[in-house]
Amino acid sequence: MVNEKYLNIFKETGALLEGHFILASGRHSATYFQCAKVLQYPKHLTNFAETIINYFKEIEIEAVISPAVGGIVIGTEVGRQLGVKTIFAERQNGKMTLRRGFSIKDGEKIFLVEDVVTTGGSVKEVMKVVETHGGEVVGVGLVVDRSGGSVYLHKNQFAVTSQTTVSYAPDEIPEDLKQIPIEIPGSRRLK
Repeated sequence: MVNEKYLNIFKETGALLEGHFILASGRHSATYFQCAKVLQYPKHLTNFAETIINYFKEIEIEAVISPAVGGIVIGTEVGRQLGVKTIFAERQNGKMTLRRGFSIKDGEKIFLVEDVVTTGGSVKEVMKVVETHGGEVVGVGLVVDRSGGSVYLHKNQFAVTSQTTVSYAPDEIPEDLKQIPIEIPGSRRLK
């Protein structure tokens, strides 16, 4: 019932798209969660951030990090509500890195926040960035887990909504999906 409630929010805000999409993971899908479209509304942004924070209220968090670009909005709101430093990792030459003068202290307890995952590749890359800089990832908070809970990222992991959505490897695309023009709405290919 809770997942249906959140799915309806995505539908009502036009944030659940239908078509033929290439996801950040490189997989193809007939559905796409455009979190930016739902997070543009302060009531949903606030609600999703509060839901994530409430799940992790027993964990000490010193800073929040998100992968750019998708996770920045929800990560910033989570950091704002917690009253902690909020940073993001971004791609440089295809590799996730800290830029813009951001830093992580040795032993700093970092909470990783992302908008949507399918395979969790970007989250895993940011976790490596945190560890490389001496920080400790204490939890992973997500708005949407497209894997239906099958992607394991961290022992302290929570998604506001977990949806089982079908995605296909490039060599597995069904004929009906192949007939729909491809859209690449994510931010991974931004220059």
